[in-house]
Amino acid sequence: MSDNASADTRGYDVMLDTLDTAIKEAREKVESGRVYDAENEKVRIKWIRALAYAVNVRRQVTTDRDLEELSERLEQLENQEGR
Repeated sequence: MSDNASADTRGYDVMLDTLDTAIKEAREKVESGRVYDAENEKVRIKWIRALAYAVNVRRQVTTDRDLEELSERLEQLENQEGR
């Protein structure tokens, strides 16, 4: 794996760690929230939306990372064949 590819992978790892933290925080807000009035329910719904968005973004980042890794592997195999 090239140095540039390693940097890309580390970038994905940092993004995924950040998203994991955001997902954990949003999940705690959703699960621990007590609804006393309509305003609290509105806030809870916003946290649910934030959680769903973060989970979707994490899925996209994971897919991008996996595709990047597959592309690098394919390039290595093609280079080996060309020798």
